[in-house]
Amino acid sequence: MNDRVISMLGLANKAGRLICGEEMVLDFIRSGKRGIVIISTDASDNTKKLFHDKCRYYHIPIYEYGTRTDTGHVSMAISDKNFADSIKKLLD
Repeated sequence: MNDRVISMLGLANKAGRLICGEEMVLDFIRSGKRGIVIISTDASDNTKKLFHDKCRYYHIPIYEYGTRTDTGHVSMAISDKNFADSIKKLLD
């Protein structure tokens, strides 16, 4: 299953639908666009709290997945509904 999630993240990245970096992901959350947010399990507690609070406020699904070594990033957002739905199914 992990390989499928990483593959989907790679496809979303190639399609230009993967947003990476703390500030860019926070901007995506604040924009109100639909998608999902993924943060790495080894992110700091403050980072996890920040993203969980923002996602709860803006009603954006958030998942903790992998480590920053696995995904290459601490925080990511998937801005495409189809990619987001596919990754949500794999993570649920």
